[in-house]
Amino acid sequence: MSRSAVILSGGLGTRLKPFTEAIPKPLLPIGDKAVLEIQIERLKKYGFDNIFLATNYKSNYIENFFGDGSRYGVKLEFSRESHPLGTAGPVKLLQNKLSDPFIVMNGDILSLVDFEKVYEFASSKESLLTVTIKKIITTYAFGNIFFDGDFVTQIEEKPDIITYALAGIYVMKPELLEFIPENQYFGMDVLLRKMLGLNLPIAKYEIKEYWLDIGQLQDYETAQTIYQDYFIQE
Repeated sequence: MSRSAVILSGGLGTRLKPFTEAIPKPLLPIGDKAVLEIQIERLKKYGFDNIFLATNYKSNYIENFFGDGSRYGVKLEFSRESHPLGTAGPVKLLQNKLSDPFIVMNGDILSLVDFEKVYEFASSKESLLTVTIKKIITTYAFGNIFFDGDFVTQIEEKPDIITYALAGIYVMKPELLEFIPENQYFGMDVLLRKMLGLNLPIAKYEIKEYWLDIGQLQDYETAQTIYQDYFIQE
């Protein structure tokens, strides 16, 4: 069975300048491949062979680079925004082409997550949207002091702060697109708040595998370092 995925590939990549002044962020090289190539190959590995690239900034570069996707064993289609539509708005443009549950992912995410497991999990839930999350552990730089009035009761030395980040990979069911306005800038965060406001269930899937958001220069440097260990064998 053919499965579909949408990769959001239209970001300006302003935090990755000067690299993105000449090259769109999804085409930045990681090792011997572009970020988008790694994503497409991993989606293909898990049965997603109908892939839409939602583009905006330097769209021609991306379209000329990938063509129809045949060299990756997938069918690629391009959906070009006439103006920025955020992270949920571009998916609305594909409403007539998506009839089954589909994956949506940011074009700057590298992960070893099993996309098939995410998809099957989401398909089994009574929810129009499944979000992936990733545990982030940050070491607090100072000792944390607890006290009662003027006296110290406990000290916790440099405790870990644990948060859960939205991991930029989603599974949507086609009915969800009715909640996204046409031709308007509309972010995933706004969509989530809209669903919560309507008491619509949102499922979550925790990614335990390697995950990296290439949002800043230091993340891009990290990607170059980990590519050999995590992705070259894939």
